[in-house]
Amino acid sequence: MEVIDQITNLQVLNQFWTILLFLIPIVLISRTVVAGTRYSPILIIVLFGLGMGYILEISGASTPGLKNFPFIDLMAKTTIIALTASFFVGGQELRKILAKKSLEVDDMVTPSDEETILGTSRTQFFFIVRALFLLLGIEGIVRVILGTGSGDMLASYYPIVAYFGIAGSIILIDNKAHVSNKHIYLRKGLLEMVSLIGILLGSYYISKTVAPLIALPQIFFAMLIAAGLGACFYKWTFGPTLRALLFAGIPIVLAANFLIGGSRIGEAFAIPGVNAVLVYGFFGQLFWMFGGIALVMFFARTANARNLAPGMAGALSHSGLTGACTAGDFGKVAATRAPIMINIPFFGHIFVFSVLAVSAERGELWIFPSLLLVAIGVGLTILSLRNLRRANGEDRNEVTALMQFSFGWQICAVFGGLAFLSLSNLSMEYAAMAQASAISHFGLFAAIQEGMFGSEAMLLIPFIFSMPFLVHPLVFFMFGRAMENGGDMPVKPAYVLGFIGLVGIIAALFV
Repeated sequence: MEVIDQITNLQVLNQFWTILLFLIPIVLISRTVVAGTRYSPILIIVLFGLGMGYILEISGASTPGLKNFPFIDLMAKTTIIALTASFFVGGQELRKILAKKSLEVDDMVTPSDEETILGTSRTQFFFIVRALFLLLGIEGIVRVILGTGSGDMLASYYPIVAYFGIAGSIILIDNKAHVSNKHIYLRKGLLEMVSLIGILLGSYYISKTVAPLIALPQIFFAMLIAAGLGACFYKWTFGPTLRALLFAGIPIVLAANFLIGGSRIGEAFAIPGVNAVLVYGFFGQLFWMFGGIALVMFFARTANARNLAPGMAGALSHSGLTGACTAGDFGKVAATRAPIMINIPFFGHIFVFSVLAVSAERGELWIFPSLLLVAIGVGLTILSLRNLRRANGEDRNEVTALMQFSFGWQICAVFGGLAFLSLSNLSMEYAAMAQASAISHFGLFAAIQEGMFGSEAMLLIPFIFSMPFLVHPLVFFMFGRAMENGGDMPVKPAYVLGFIGLVGIIAALFV
């Protein structure tokens, strides 16, 4: 019996090395492939993640869902941690914009420019590895405090998971980066970790408390608390925790989810209704993304990535663009604006999740409030486009108009898409998965991942969510062309892609 326990313990330690060998190389390879270009590495993370997951399954190394790699599943479920860091920054930026605050540039850390791996500097490499340890450690601590069910095979190992994660994140500081005050910098990192854990615990307990009244998911309350703290502490300069999570948190979470999604490719196609979900998700990516871009281009008369990238990242709560913007792939202006745009639509999620919670209980979309919200969304979108055209390139006016667009277009996309899908034969669970994937919506994804629409949807969502990312070669190609063209995206191709998406989602009704 003792020998069996030793083997089991050794296997758990091997799982820890597995996520290092799987996830870190995916992120590094993606950066190497796009090195020297203006394209985002998120695109390559999609392809490598799905491909590796599929190979693991067809080779017999694992089963669909990678059940013999539980640490990958653990990392895939840390979405809320990466987003909470972005919500805090969004709260800071909102306070600065609305109160017209102008702060000095943060010069606490001067990164090392030494290229450790092609396309990745030494400091960036440390950010990537530290982000993985942070996600692992924070998730481990939260699960230890909250407790887990007896069916969780990792339950007894969460304390050591938390220890490894937190210890690794503390010591993984680039010694060649110039830090003006090392002690303050480290203390900031610890305080940020404690704050993130507090936000996750607080949002969990609040969601459980209000569940009898309205089934709002944990991520909604995490957004409110984190954004509120960001607004209060708008002068806070980032420590190592926030710097790492903003740079690499979302890419690592996406890599883990794509691995799991890729492993389910063969299994999922055999499930009735999945083909229609995938067709809608694929063409929905084109329609909601480039349809929104086309509106901005045509009515607001702007095709610059400083507006399009953060605007569409916020308007769709789009995981790919969110990760690319916060990592700085589309420039400093987009990186600054993206957290604001990500936050704004989440205030509308009280409508999104309340209507969807009722819809989940009814087994069908709650039509009247959905159509009412679509009308509100259309009105806000029209207002935002008019204000954006009148912004005349002024930063505050552009940001205000983009905030309105993010809110309005998201309501149009979520409820317009679900209303459209209600005309099909898809169940409410499948319609929710289809819409989450059609706009790469992080909020819906996290809610489904938490079990809002049942266990089947919870198991399928990594695959359903990841497959439409195959459209992202087009998405990131267009944004890459924009960055190579001084920030301006080609206009006519965007119109064509939006039209193809419209034809495709109509065709999806008949699949």
